[in-house]
Amino acid sequence: MASTYPTNGTNAEKNGIPPRKPLSLGSQMLDKGAQMLQSLTPIKQMSQHACTFALYSQDMSRHIETHHFITRINQDFLQCAVYDSDDTSGRLIGVEYIVSDRVFDTLPPDEQKLWHSHAYEIQSGLLVHPRVPEMVAKPELENMAKTYGKFWCTWQTDRGDKLPIGPPSLMMSPQNDIQCMVKPELVKKRDDKYNISTAAMRGSRTDIMGPGRLNGMADYWREHKKCLEVNVESAEMKKMTIFP
Repeated sequence: MASTYPTNGTNAEKNGIPPRKPLSLGSQMLDKGAQMLQSLTPIKQMSQHACTFALYSQDMSRHIETHHFITRINQDFLQCAVYDSDDTSGRLIGVEYIVSDRVFDTLPPDEQKLWHSHAYEIQSGLLVHPRVPEMVAKPELENMAKTYGKFWCTWQTDRGDKLPIGPPSLMMSPQNDIQCMVKPELVKKRDDKYNISTAAMRGSRTDIMGPGRLNGMADYWREHKKCLEVNVESAEMKKMTIFP
């Protein structure tokens, strides 16, 4: 579905860049000054880049390549800024939170419905750490295979949206199911870019195990054949209490 947001037809916008004016000299000076004077500490905590694929919960025919820039809060919790590419024009399209199986099992059932498992994504070779040798990434992959993620996509660039339009979409991970397998042409495009082989990685990961017991509330669609979708509705505002 194409975006209905108006554009003026410039080449930049046709290539998916939001409507814009050229960056002013004042903005450029502020950016340079901020880089020198501010710490930008949270961003500097990002320590990993993982490339994988995701599917829209409400439309499993739509698959996207995703780039996760990961900050490790502790051994049981990661947070990721998700982009649609890893180059300078990459657009921030969402956020993913990742928890260990130990933490996931403590969540209430209604919350667990929003999360997906990572075991197949790792074992199949679909999730990779670009330019990092497989033997170096192997310990992290073994840990990641036992985790669960909640990924909200806020910018559907794959349908041509020039700006983040509408409510966030809940995303799902690839699974060993005919309905949830990533399109081969997307995998080939990614592999060609990084000069890697997903098939070869799959073969080298046969010893990676997922959680001892895959929680049945994760990957909710598999058991219930229903998606979970966010819709915007009008609601009564809670009135602020005014104290004398």
